[in-house]
Amino acid sequence: MTIKFRLILMNFMQFFIWGAWLLTIGAYWFQNKHWSGAQFGAIFSTMGISAIFMPALTGIISDRLVNAEKLYGIMHILGAAALFTLPLVKDPTTFFWVMLINMFFYMPTLSLSITVAYSALKRSNIDVVKEYPPIRIWGTVGFIAALWTVSLTHNEISPNQFYIASAISLALGIYSFSLPKCPPLLNKTANKSFTSILGLNAFALFKTPRFAIFFAFSMLLGAALQLTNAYGDTYIHDFKNVAEYKDTIAVKYPAIIMSISQISETLFILAIPFFLRKFGIKYVMLFSMLAWVLRFGLFAFGDPAGGLWMIILSCIVYGMAFDFFNISGSLFVETQTTPEIRGSAQGLFMMMVNGFGSLFGSFASGFIIDKFFTMADQSKNWHGIWLTFAGYALVIAVIFPFIFRYKHNAALKHAIETA
Repeated sequence: MTIKFRLILMNFMQFFIWGAWLLTIGAYWFQNKHWSGAQFGAIFSTMGISAIFMPALTGIISDRLVNAEKLYGIMHILGAAALFTLPLVKDPTTFFWVMLINMFFYMPTLSLSITVAYSALKRSNIDVVKEYPPIRIWGTVGFIAALWTVSLTHNEISPNQFYIASAISLALGIYSFSLPKCPPLLNKTANKSFTSILGLNAFALFKTPRFAIFFAFSMLLGAALQLTNAYGDTYIHDFKNVAEYKDTIAVKYPAIIMSISQISETLFILAIPFFLRKFGIKYVMLFSMLAWVLRFGLFAFGDPAGGLWMIILSCIVYGMAFDFFNISGSLFVETQTTPEIRGSAQGLFMMMVNGFGSLFGSFASGFIIDKFFTMADQSKNWHGIWLTFAGYALVIAVIFPFIFRYKHNAALKHAIETA
């Protein structure tokens, strides 16, 4: 198999695991278990808690101690065991702790997969900026395949979704040991400071204004990402309680409707090099923020019948909202940091997006929805919920261009021009 195909298979399984439960766990939680919204916010906070330190920690380990592909495989095998245990849990408190363990193992693999891919491509003299986005597309295809698998087998509210994810996680863990070797770049500690040995020098990036601002907005947009992941599927499920909508295709197969978001991702990933060359990284990030405003705003006014086009358009816009910041952000980190700390820096980026961002988004949304938008009969005012989220994204978009005053340096400019 070629290097590209091996990395394609890695990305496919990486995101199949997540897609098997990420968007449907809300339906399992509310429709099957009937547990509370505040408790559900805590469940989604497990991604944030684990991502605060686990990606950075594993980045340090892969930079200094263990081959990244081996560490990647170990994480997935341990994650498979945790996922297999989830369906056996009978109360929300235990579910929280088991999910937290699962997230301790899964979240680091998001940055580790990037480290492994970038290393393999560079060792084969393949242009990362040009060739990685088409490879990463297959991660999105894997996410879509998982959603369709869970939906068409009618497992959206079933614990079987976790068994499916567990099986693929185990397969990827075993497969990882066959991936191209990605050895530590710093295997000698002589003449290096204690900070450098531990990999904490990546945190010095916060001293640079453009990185400090970049990481701050990474956190804020990470919160927006968790809002749509946590509530999108169950939002459509709730329309079943309205007589005129309960027999619509969208209500019967909400995960398939939501998968349009991931289909859109594949198109926008391919468009990233063009937009970077045409507008530059600052405006690509701004486009992402404006897309989040549309994502939430269209959800607020959509419905599964006459307003289905709004829900579908919201899913299409999601591709820009997600890709333009996350993929461009990883390329920004890759081209703006030195080789010795890139693993740690990618982990730091993931920490801000999926760590602090997820934690903030999960707890804040759980509290706000329970406090202001949950009725006495436990039904939810989804119109108000999505408008609130849209307002949040709009404030971020208005502030960003006045604060992030960044121009290309030679490395990023060259990478974009050759994409």
